[in-house]
Amino acid sequence: MVRVAERSDVGAGVWTITLERPERRNALDHATLLALIDAQKSVAEARVVVLTGAPPAFCAGADLTGVEEGEFAADLGRVLRGFVALPAPVIAAIDGPALGAGAQLVSVCDLRVATAASLVGVPAARLGLVIDHWTIDRIRSEFGTATARAMLLAAETYTGERLHQSGVVHRLGTLDDALAWAAEIAPLAPLSHAAHKVGLSAGATGAERDRFEALRSAAWTSDDSREGREAFLAKRRPEFRGR
Repeated sequence: MVRVAERSDVGAGVWTITLERPERRNALDHATLLALIDAQKSVAEARVVVLTGAPPAFCAGADLTGVEEGEFAADLGRVLRGFVALPAPVIAAIDGPALGAGAQLVSVCDLRVATAASLVGVPAARLGLVIDHWTIDRIRSEFGTATARAMLLAAETYTGERLHQSGVVHRLGTLDDALAWAAEIAPLAPLSHAAHKVGLSAGATGAERDRFEALRSAAWTSDDSREGREAFLAKRRPEFRGR
């Protein structure tokens, strides 16, 4: 259903979360949502997380045989916010359809790698459904207003290549390419990652801004900050420990 693996073969601190319901094209049912919540706890100490789906899809959406507005929708919201809350960067490795709830998962990843022919879209208007306002804001923020409007109002789907041209997809490639990028990112400073993730999603005021300032202050006074400066002056690679 959901497979979590530490990818020491790729690099220290790289973990993968793989949706494994290939017979349903990795559509999300309630059990899968609960497994994803557990998976997020398992990767809490990761340096980079790669989220992907077993072939033939990234995630074809919600499993409509078991979807109701109540508990399912609440736990889907927990999953989406959970990926945003992870301190480590999350890379979506997209190959095949990422539709509906699949596109929502894509939107909460920090970085995106996709094959050119992959399809991303939110066909809610074809099903008489409405996604929640938090997710609409996230899709608009991550995909851009014009793309969000086309996805939500015209039920338009976009290929990975088209999204790469617009900057929504950062790199074209396969899961191996996403893992290679994760290996490049993993040695970077985890305290910087945690603060920048909050800063990128925070508003100009409020509790998120206060949290960002606290994380920023902690990073500047950390052992990692001192290590970064010393390594720069010594012209060596820094070894960040997250403290």
